[in-house]
Amino acid sequence: MDKKTTGGSKATKKMSKTGMSRREFLGTTAAGIGGLLILPSWKVDGVRIAPSDRVVLGFVGLGQQGLSDFRSFSSCPGVQVAACCDVDSIKRERFRRKVTSWQKSKNVGERCDTYEFYEDLLNRRDIDAVEIATPDHWHALVAIHACEAGKDVYCQKPLAYTITEGLAVQTAVRRFGRIMQMGSQQRSSKEFQQAIKIVREGGLGHIDEIHVRVGDPPKPLDLPEMDIPANLNFNQWLGPLNDPKIHYHPDLCPPVSLDPDENEKLWGAWRWYQETGNGYPADWGAHMYDIAQAAIGMDGSGPVEFIPQGYNGTKWGTMKYANGIVMTEQPFDEKKPGWQGIKFIGDKGWLKVARGYIECSDKSLLKKQEEKIEAGQYEVSSPHMQNFIDAIREHKDPIAPVEYGTSTNTLCCLFNIARELQRPVKWNPALLSFEGDKEAAAHRLYYYEYRRPYKLPYVDKRMNLG
Repeated sequence: MDKKTTGGSKATKKMSKTGMSRREFLGTTAAGIGGLLILPSWKVDGVRIAPSDRVVLGFVGLGQQGLSDFRSFSSCPGVQVAACCDVDSIKRERFRRKVTSWQKSKNVGERCDTYEFYEDLLNRRDIDAVEIATPDHWHALVAIHACEAGKDVYCQKPLAYTITEGLAVQTAVRRFGRIMQMGSQQRSSKEFQQAIKIVREGGLGHIDEIHVRVGDPPKPLDLPEMDIPANLNFNQWLGPLNDPKIHYHPDLCPPVSLDPDENEKLWGAWRWYQETGNGYPADWGAHMYDIAQAAIGMDGSGPVEFIPQGYNGTKWGTMKYANGIVMTEQPFDEKKPGWQGIKFIGDKGWLKVARGYIECSDKSLLKKQEEKIEAGQYEVSSPHMQNFIDAIREHKDPIAPVEYGTSTNTLCCLFNIARELQRPVKWNPALLSFEGDKEAAAHRLYYYEYRRPYKLPYVDKRMNLG
């Protein structure tokens, strides 16, 4: 399957086994690339940037989301980009060209080094933080190794592919004292912030129900196997995934072209298959369930029971909280059945919120006129990125810290576990336990053995992994 790919550098193989200390990690190539500095000038658009205010980024994962995040970060004052990494050499060159073009427009030294293996990027001592926009199955290891290397982390949602991975990332972030921002940019959006505030302050009274539309679950991989292109290291793309059914197809790694200049024609389809992703329940669930949890004060916690759609006539996938709130995956607005959004229902009224839209039964609760948000603005706006940069400078938690990402990721995984088992699943968010449900604990979305030589560190000792 991967005869056309390579196995990686010695540094890559060593870090893949993980467990090494930060000192050991930084020492592997410190004499080589660790001391590189890329900024011959401290001025941006003629304005001098103090060294203490500069934040140097490295990007890991250079597809559509990585490019979008770069556009957002590039609008944050004092940010520079030193390096980028991807398993596709064409995407590396595309990203390098865009970064150096931006640097030139800002009268900053033009340089963005490219890497095939992210460990080589993490060895750079001039990089303060990394942005992770890889497929979900790589999020945990890249984030953990970044923390070990002393880097702060901006990680696209969902936090991880499995429950155990998310908890391991949380442990690493806190153990190494790093700043981590989840790419849950709705946390920084005016309409979602307004919705959270109204619910928290009791504007709707006691919340009884929450309707959340996210979309369809993943399906088994059904793409035909195709030849791996020379520009792609598919073995490295697979990383820790150990399912032999996974093979290369261009939908999993959408190709791009430089001459002529053509970007991806679709989002990476790995999201839509059980073997490589968690479908819409994680893709959009990581946004919408995240806001629902924030509004009802469940950040860091979550539901205690998950009932799949169709079980004993259950009309919608259902999640029950210990306080009696019931959240269902169903249209939040009958006039917008395909929209992703949320409806909070309380004993005093209701509130609907989606991207660029907010409506409430009590119009007086909406103090400001609805703000029109253009299509695509979410993915290129910078408030969420600026919040991360400010958090790095002040060394404090951002608006979407790792614990929020962990609890939302756990919720999304549990929703899919119950659906695949076709029965209710109970979960204790305080004890991180299925309370004796061995079948659920054996599910791949709880924990799976990584493909050798990869190993997941910082596994919570409270979790029974059999």
